[in-house]
Amino acid sequence: MDTTRRGCLRTALALSLARPASPAPEPAEPRDSSFDPWVEVHPENLRHNVREVSRRAGARPILAVIKNNGYGLGVANVGRVFDSMDEVAGLAVVKLDEAVRLREGGIRKPVLLMGPFDEKNLEDVVAKNILPMVYTPIGPALDRVAKKLQRPVDLHVCVDTGLGREGVPYRAAGTLIKELAGRKSTQIVGTMMTFAEDPEFDGEQLRRFNILCSSLEAEGVRLGRKHAASSFTLFQHSDAFLDMVRPGMALFGIYSEAQFRNQHVLELRPGVALRTRVAYVKQLPKNESAGYERVYRAKQDTWVATLSVGHADGVPRSAEKGARVRIGNGLFRVVAISASHLIVEIGDKPLVKIGDVATVFDWTEGSRPEDVGAACNASVYDLTMHLNPLLRRRLVEV
Repeated sequence: MDTTRRGCLRTALALSLARPASPAPEPAEPRDSSFDPWVEVHPENLRHNVREVSRRAGARPILAVIKNNGYGLGVANVGRVFDSMDEVAGLAVVKLDEAVRLREGGIRKPVLLMGPFDEKNLEDVVAKNILPMVYTPIGPALDRVAKKLQRPVDLHVCVDTGLGREGVPYRAAGTLIKELAGRKSTQIVGTMMTFAEDPEFDGEQLRRFNILCSSLEAEGVRLGRKHAASSFTLFQHSDAFLDMVRPGMALFGIYSEAQFRNQHVLELRPGVALRTRVAYVKQLPKNESAGYERVYRAKQDTWVATLSVGHADGVPRSAEKGARVRIGNGLFRVVAISASHLIVEIGDKPLVKIGDVATVFDWTEGSRPEDVGAACNASVYDLTMHLNPLLRRRLVEV
């Protein structure tokens, strides 16, 4: 008998092949500890923000940008809320997967795919009634898809007026747009640009776009709805509202710039909260430390609490530089952060207990995402879009 290592391996392999294969185990349902953090989505606040944007935009249609997993709330969650609102003309995402998930989730309104796609994806995109954003000469591919599906391809054209990110350069845009508009296989239902959000340059960008559109329309070219106004632009350039506005962050109730909050142009209500529970409470004796590299040292006997949420869940690493967490009626300073935990300073009395709900941010004044971001010099975009997609999303009606 071959007793070498190689021989034993051959024998074991033969025996395993001779035995009938065991059925693969069913995948286990995800299990959350009651201490695991979760995200709350507030549909009524989202609806309020849509109505506010509509008021500001003079009842123009809204193309709701819900990219990056619905700014952290879950693309299907917010898609279903906005799909039911008359003010919303359509939804826009950047990733193909998100566009498909909206369609598979029963979303009926137009869905614009603002991100790149391969020509091999084009047929699937159009078949699912997803609108491609086009800025390259892909006319022949559009012809093939239209012929196969027996209908024209509706699309938006993106013009680069100076952001430099994507879009056909405005000087060359006329040629491409006329070429697309002249095809029987296509129908331009929207023409768009994006501002660089530079106060000294935005006006020039809009001028370039308006000149281009006016010249094309004078030649009888149909451009569909023209749109340029993001959330930032809603506060800055009412002359850029055009035929439709295209906000993102404002719909989620968050002011992208601190100065906008006090302008009273839009009254926004955050539609998202990040919560967890107190996992541990203890008293640190004077001069004892907490956190990696002993980032916190108790100046006197001090109670601290450990929360089961950290930077892997979306809390910014800078939280230990000033952010405060709400537990009960109190706001407590974050003194240490790691991937899955925060440590907060409670004080000289044990004012909290294990199991208490702790709010990193929500729609309460003093705990809004803007408040947390300002306290620790973190971007409000990071607070929402970096929320761990594995966290549970719970819809709450208050």
